[in-house]
Amino acid sequence: MHIGTARTALFNWLYARHCGGSFLLRIEDTDRERSTEASVKVILDGLNWLGLHPDAPPVYQFARSGRHREAVETLMHKGGAYRCYMTAEETAAERERARAEGRAIRSPWRDRDPPGGDNGPFTVRFRGPLEGETLVDDRVKGPVLFQNRDLDDLVLLRSDGTPTYNLAVVVDDHDMGVTDIIRGDDHLSNAARQSLIYQAMGWETPLFAHLPMIHGPDGAKLSKRHGAQAVGEFADLGYLPEAMRNYLARLGWGHGDDELFSDAQAIQWFDIRDVVRSPARLDWNKLNHVNAHYIRLADEERLADLALEALKKKGASPDQEDRRRLLAAIPFVKESAKTLVELSDLTGFALLRRPLALESKTSAALDVEGRSLFERLVQALRQAPDWSPDPLLSALRSFAAAEGIGLGKIGAPLRGMLSGGLPAPDLAGALTALGREESLGRIADALSQAR
Repeated sequence: MHIGTARTALFNWLYARHCGGSFLLRIEDTDRERSTEASVKVILDGLNWLGLHPDAPPVYQFARSGRHREAVETLMHKGGAYRCYMTAEETAAERERARAEGRAIRSPWRDRDPPGGDNGPFTVRFRGPLEGETLVDDRVKGPVLFQNRDLDDLVLLRSDGTPTYNLAVVVDDHDMGVTDIIRGDDHLSNAARQSLIYQAMGWETPLFAHLPMIHGPDGAKLSKRHGAQAVGEFADLGYLPEAMRNYLARLGWGHGDDELFSDAQAIQWFDIRDVVRSPARLDWNKLNHVNAHYIRLADEERLADLALEALKKKGASPDQEDRRRLLAAIPFVKESAKTLVELSDLTGFALLRRPLALESKTSAALDVEGRSLFERLVQALRQAPDWSPDPLLSALRSFAAAEGIGLGKIGAPLRGMLSGGLPAPDLAGALTALGREESLGRIADALSQAR
């Protein structure tokens, strides 16, 4: 489930919702070697994670092979297809001649009566027009003309009787009642061939829209060197599905200057004619900005569960106590997190178990004078009327003023005692997240270790 495929699915989903239509899913599994159970699961899992749920059960193309052969028989009866007895060697030679002469492949069996008796294996080819033009009025690219002489007589049925892609998708789209096809622009030339099949069958041709590719930040074709490509990789990197929907919608489409918008707004605004013709570029900074926005909006119970999953992927074995601690810490760190991985890192201080190992800087601050200072701070904190950020910040400031020192004098050592050197929120936030008992316990442990 490549990121480009995910965006194509999203645009189909948005367009169907915008028009009050149906978003359909077809698994094109006629290539039996590539279409494994695992590869199909990746597609289904990717769509499910993105929240793009089809409005009907998936259609599996291979299961419809009989219907595809039936359509080919109809085409042959209409004169729109013929048996081709070229061998693999003859086909390769014809392909070389066609390339050298700058023309499309034509079979010598196109206008030859089929021989009687058993003449060996054969394919079935489409008998396309040799003259004229085929117009694809694409709603992204605009009108695109193809010269029919440049379109080869494509194979409809292989020699083993299995249907090819271009035949199968036409039959399936017709039978499924598909009115609009939105797909990658690598299929633009297929649209011409498929249009001719529709015409030969006497079927109405759907509307086509071909999307430009997604490139890397450097403008080159997206590849592994640019980072994540598959939807599952983005999930593992800590991106939220609603953030991915928002971000992917902006890759090649937009509504004015709006960068952040809800699904409902995207559905209301989306028009396939607004998709730009030039390739979009994956921008990690923008994606992180969008994801950070949705993390701030997300329910904290959900974030706790997602942070736990991120920890498990790192090899940890969190329990319910860890979840409780995460839930207490998340409100104080989620404003700083761009991904769920960062969120789990920022909550790590809360998951530490006592006694914490002290950094050298923290230990150095706990000399005789330092221990005495923090013992007095513990007494001041115990008197805090409410263990929440504002009262705790007030208590810290009052203590520093009474001692005649700046808050920075106690800030760094106290942070070290509370977090063990891990990233942590501001002091009042860290104290609140840990709770009264845990906070005072960590400080007491640190003072004991310094003796």
